[in-house]
Amino acid sequence: MTTNSSPQLWLYDTTLRDGTQREGLSVSIEDKLRIARRLDRLGIPFIEGGWPGANPKDVQFFWQLQEDPLKQAEIVAFCSTRRPNSTAATEPMLQDILAAGTRWVTIFGKSWDLHVTTGLKTTLEENLAMIRDTIEYLRSQGRRIIYDAEHWFDGYKHNRDYALQTLEAAIASGAEWLVLCDTNGGTLPHEISQIVQDVISHLSLVTCQEAITEDIDALAASIIPQIGIHTHNDSEMAVANAIAAVMAGAKMVQGTINGYGERCGNANLCSLIPNLQLKAGYSCITEDQLTQLTEASRFVSEVVNLAPDEHAPFVGRSAFAHKGGIHVSAVERNPLTYEHIQPEQVGNRRRIVISEQSGLSNVLAKARSFGIELDQQKAEAREILQRLKDLESEGFQFEAAEASFVLLMHEALGGRQKFFEVKGFQVHCDLIEGKETSNALATVKVAVDGKNILEAAEGNGPVAALDAALRKALVNFYPQIATFDLTDYKVRILNGHTGTAAKTRVLVESGNGRQRWTTVGVSTNILAASYQAVVEGLEYGLLLHSQAEAVVKASS
Repeated sequence: MTTNSSPQLWLYDTTLRDGTQREGLSVSIEDKLRIARRLDRLGIPFIEGGWPGANPKDVQFFWQLQEDPLKQAEIVAFCSTRRPNSTAATEPMLQDILAAGTRWVTIFGKSWDLHVTTGLKTTLEENLAMIRDTIEYLRSQGRRIIYDAEHWFDGYKHNRDYALQTLEAAIASGAEWLVLCDTNGGTLPHEISQIVQDVISHLSLVTCQEAITEDIDALAASIIPQIGIHTHNDSEMAVANAIAAVMAGAKMVQGTINGYGERCGNANLCSLIPNLQLKAGYSCITEDQLTQLTEASRFVSEVVNLAPDEHAPFVGRSAFAHKGGIHVSAVERNPLTYEHIQPEQVGNRRRIVISEQSGLSNVLAKARSFGIELDQQKAEAREILQRLKDLESEGFQFEAAEASFVLLMHEALGGRQKFFEVKGFQVHCDLIEGKETSNALATVKVAVDGKNILEAAEGNGPVAALDAALRKALVNFYPQIATFDLTDYKVRILNGHTGTAAKTRVLVESGNGRQRWTTVGVSTNILAASYQAVVEGLEYGLLLHSQAEAVVKASS
């Protein structure tokens, strides 16, 4: 836990620039603005917005933030040094940077001599001039500079002296931060630590020598910029490397939410922040802001339309999930037995997973999480456990279908409310020779309070048609069904080697705009499995509504 005396670390988020280089990730201007404002509320001090001038989207993004600025974060524009054999003052892309109107600008330059001679096709001296000229020009225009030393660690390994000269050029030109980048993501933590320490020692020595040979004013003019770290995850070391750099003296950590980024991604701030703050004792954001981390992670994944990593450390849905009976029993007595932090510290929660590997403690804990108190001394608890194991042996899975498990518990306890009864259903699909069609017609017969209702509905596929017909039949009796949505549908073939006799497991996720729940169905007939999951989804939604109504009545 951090205190007022905890050393300060500066977080720098590059989700909106480096993160969007991930394959398959695309965002609109509105998406970028929403993410920037969410990161601002999370307390991130520096948010890199993109490269103004590289595309119209980034230009519009910076203009809109000039009109409606962030509350506390510095929005940062990103750009390269000027081109070879030109001048910064006449460089068009730097005019776009100035037009973005940010106080801070991040400039990246070449550290590796291979990139200078092969990539830029210029001389080593001209590259140093490009760094100096670009930073001096932007400083003359009132901008504060973060210098990203691209391919720093590879450059250092191949030509240490020249790599250090590039940093000295940035210092002399007025950069306030020097960020060492493991751009290819191939460096290991022990190398990161040693090289960061060497950089800090070298720059300290250079500064002292300048002060001795000149005067105290020279020392003041050449104050060592603070060191930052920017790591990529190509060797699965991005988080470890960033932490190693901090331990060696780095004061800024660059990364992205959920580790998004090109190739294998960037250092994941959702892992870095809690590790550095809760374990290493650094101050990154406030404790209240830290409790927003899980929500922020899921918000960003939702906006960029990528499924969240359920097994992500700290913020994943499974990060504090317990499945083994021995684990659950121990956690119930003392969470420290199988949890390295309190999930609430990062805005997550403990979950007890129900499966065929469960013991009685899993069932008791899961029931308690849904407000159902079971007595382990009574037969009902063991009946539920046995029913669970029997169903899972048939192909059911309740880890991801907690709503179905709740209904199973209510049934075992004799309290499963029968909102309706499905008497039967038929589904007809149109098959037109030479054409593909997904149109389907479903007919259902249901009974509510002894009254039979027959309804039909069309849908985009048989499951959608079946769902629509059920809703149509029930909505007059239960108007709240109009707020329910079928939000996801997953199918898995359990024993494919049996061909058309294979069992199919269907998971259906439903929601009401405030909550989501998942139900499961299993059958050798995919429509029968889907029907079971859809029916239980509606039934559980009605159960939630009736429970909410009961709470309102009790409070009034």
